[in-house]
Amino acid sequence: MAKFLVTGGAGFIGGNFLHRMVKQYPQDEYVCLDALTYAGNMETLQPIMNCSNFKFVHGNICDRDFIFKLFEEERFDYVINFAAETHVDRSIKNPEIFLKTNILGTQTLMDASLKYNVRRYHQVSTDEVYGDLPLDRPDLFFKEDTPIHTSSPYSASKAAADLLVLAYHRTYHLPITISRCSNNYGPYHFPEKLIPLMIQKALRNEPLPVYGKGENVRDWLYVDDHCIAIDLIVRNGNDGEIYNVGGHNEKTNIEVVKTILNILNKPESLISFVQDRLGHDLRYAIDPSKIEKELGWKPLHNFNSGIQETVKWNLENQEWLSHVESGEYLKWIEEHYNS
Repeated sequence: MAKFLVTGGAGFIGGNFLHRMVKQYPQDEYVCLDALTYAGNMETLQPIMNCSNFKFVHGNICDRDFIFKLFEEERFDYVINFAAETHVDRSIKNPEIFLKTNILGTQTLMDASLKYNVRRYHQVSTDEVYGDLPLDRPDLFFKEDTPIHTSSPYSASKAAADLLVLAYHRTYHLPITISRCSNNYGPYHFPEKLIPLMIQKALRNEPLPVYGKGENVRDWLYVDDHCIAIDLIVRNGNDGEIYNVGGHNEKTNIEVVKTILNILNKPESLISFVQDRLGHDLRYAIDPSKIEKELGWKPLHNFNSGIQETVKWNLENQEWLSHVESGEYLKWIEEHYNS
């Protein structure tokens, strides 16, 4: 039996991770800590709220006194940090909250992990810390030793957190692992991100805003495949190591949008090209051979199967989506895409 703290567990990836872990490991205990900012949603946790090995705690990872009290009371064995501000566009308009949450929040969690002797602290990071790759070099991929070269306040804050995690391992011997993943998609995805946003707009026959010419390339990873990888890393990975997690599914943004329209039987005339994002990365592509060789992980979904499941989930969960598409979210979409 082990006790896990999962921060940011009411968000997209953290919520999917908890759905899988709580049911797969009934002997373990899972405490979800979430600040319930705009992207955190208690409805995401409803399928597991009544499970005996799950508990929800409302709080912020930047609140040092609160975090240390929680660690004192719960005595966690493992800490998995999903909690982060993640939307690149938001980071461009308001970098400060990204620096506070993604860097100082990480430091607070690690300080508590040191004091209370956790077995492992795991940092969930992103391939965006590597910057981007040229479109005309499909032979190039991000490896774990690829130099960090960030493009946005978001990726810079995540890279800074990664470096801090590695420093705590070397300086204080905190047992850590880091995972850097490619673009996730799947159930419970907050509809400010590309795939859920395009699905919802297509269903309403609204214009689908696509940056630039839609030529930017992303490696798409189905969220449950990512969750399986994190579980393997936390339980079996080597201390102090970074593991890249990628889906082997590179697609241009315009390919993704056209695929969604095709599944929904909607016309491509709904596509509306908008001014490109500042500092927009050209291509992300991960080499996941390290986790494949060391831990035996491979994605179970290709993009075709994953996007079908994602569209199906969105069609079947319109109530969840209607509840999150209100207030601050609608204000953001209006400000960003219609200004």
